[in-house]
Amino acid sequence: MAFLEISSLSKFFGTLPILNDVDLSIERGEFVVFVGPSGCGKSTLLRIISGLEDTTSGTITIDGEMMNNVEPAKRGTAMVFQSYALYPHMTTFQNVSFGLRMAHSPKEFITERVRQVSSILQLDKLLDRRPAQLSGGQKQRVAIGRAIVREPRVFLFDEPLSNLDAELRVQMRAELMDLHRRLGTTMIYVTHDQVEAMTLADKMVVMNGGRIQQTGAPLALYDDPDNRFVAGFVGSPKMNFLPARLAAVEPDAVKLEAIGGSGTASLPAPGLTAAPGPVEIGVRPEHLHLLPDGLEATGLVLNGEVTLVEELGAESFVHMDLADGTHITIRAGRGAARPAGQIRVRPDLERALLFGPDGQRLRGGDGRKG
Repeated sequence: MAFLEISSLSKFFGTLPILNDVDLSIERGEFVVFVGPSGCGKSTLLRIISGLEDTTSGTITIDGEMMNNVEPAKRGTAMVFQSYALYPHMTTFQNVSFGLRMAHSPKEFITERVRQVSSILQLDKLLDRRPAQLSGGQKQRVAIGRAIVREPRVFLFDEPLSNLDAELRVQMRAELMDLHRRLGTTMIYVTHDQVEAMTLADKMVVMNGGRIQQTGAPLALYDDPDNRFVAGFVGSPKMNFLPARLAAVEPDAVKLEAIGGSGTASLPAPGLTAAPGPVEIGVRPEHLHLLPDGLEATGLVLNGEVTLVEELGAESFVHMDLADGTHITIRAGRGAARPAGQIRVRPDLERALLFGPDGQRLRGGDGRKG
C-alpha cells in the first residue's frame, strides 16, 4: 500500500461538483505537484488531505490509517499557505515556534528545534524581527519553518511562491528542492505554473475539471501525454496543434491530408488503429525547423506569415499564422526571423503526436507512437 492513498474521492459544494472520483497513490518521501488551471480542484484536494475540507465520498489514508474523520491537527500534516499567514505582532522565533508552544512543549525543546530549523532555512539572524521587517522570501521561509518545526509526516504547499517576484521564485524553488533532499519528507505542492511543476516534481499530477488527467514523472508527461489537454498544458511554449484529416491507416504509418489547410504527409504510427476522419497533429515548438530562403525541401513544409518574434537572448520564439489561420510557435535560434515576413517550417514528424476528435491520444501498437 502507498504511504498516502486517495480512493474514489469526490467533493460537491451543494450540487456543484469540484472533484470527481479521484484516485491517487503517493509514496513515502515523494515530491508530488498538483498542477492545472484555476478552478480545476487542486487546492480543494490539498485542503481535503489536510482536513480543512470534508469529503463528499471516498477515502484518504496516510501510512495505513484512515484520515476521513481525523482532526487536522492529528493528521501529521503541516500546511504552508500562499498568504504566509504569519502573526504580525510576533517575532520570527514566536511564529516558527507557535505550534510547539500551543502543544505545551518544554521550553528547552522549543529553543533547540527553532535553532535547528532556523539554521536550515537561514533565519538565524532574523529571529527577533517581526513580519513587517522581512522581505517576501524571508516571510515565506518563516512560514515553511513553522511547518518544519512540527516534524510532520506530510508537507502541504498551497501555491506558496505566487506572491514572489520572478527572481525570488527561482531562488525559492531551488531552496525547496534542497529542503526536500535534506529532510526526505513527503511533500505535496499545488501550483498553476507548469514550469514550477516541471522543475520541482518527482511526480506530477495534471488536473482539469475536477479530474486527474494524467500522473507521472514530468518528462514522461512532456514526451508521452495521454490527451490533448496534458499535451497543451505541459510545456512552455505549449505544444502546437495542426488540424488534419486521417485519410488512410497502413501497417506502419497513417496518411494525413489537409494539414494546416492543405499539406499531406505520412506519420509513423506502427500498429495504430483508427477510423478516417478529422484529427490533430501535436508538434512541440522545438520540433519545428525554419527553412532558409531558397532551400529546396521535401516532405511536409508549412508556409505562413510571422506575427511576433520574442527574442530571449540565446533563443527566440517565432509566432506564425498558416494559410488556414492556425497559429503555431517555433523555438528557434537568436534572430531567426523578423515580424511580418514569410517563412517556411518543416515539422519533425518522427516526434509528432496524433489526437482524435475527442482529444484523446491515438496510440500505436507500442503504446507510444502516434
